[in-house]
Amino acid sequence: MPKQKIRIKLRGFDHKLVDQAAGQIVGAVERTGAVISGPIPLPTHIQKFSVIRSSFIDKNSQEQFEIRTHRRLIDIIETSSKTIDALTGLNLPSGVEIDIKL
Repeated sequence: MPKQKIRIKLRGFDHKLVDQAAGQIVGAVERTGAVISGPIPLPTHIQKFSVIRSSFIDKNSQEQFEIRTHRRLIDIIETSSKTIDALTGLNLPSGVEIDIKL
């Protein structure tokens, strides 16, 4: 059976939670003896919004808001059944979206 490559993408609004989740994944995978590449920080996606404060009198006055989405990429190169079991048993923090591709 050829070795599987697993790619894990983490996404979240709080960079501390994303880094914490990446650290938990790396620690669990390294305990099983798998070869890991990452976590690789990907560019932060920034969405900016301008909202008019008032619709009538202060029409030229606006407020700016932004949403920052922090992303990390982890590649697990040499996997085993222990690695997959360790990944399924993790208790990761809420607020982090995880995409796993085999």
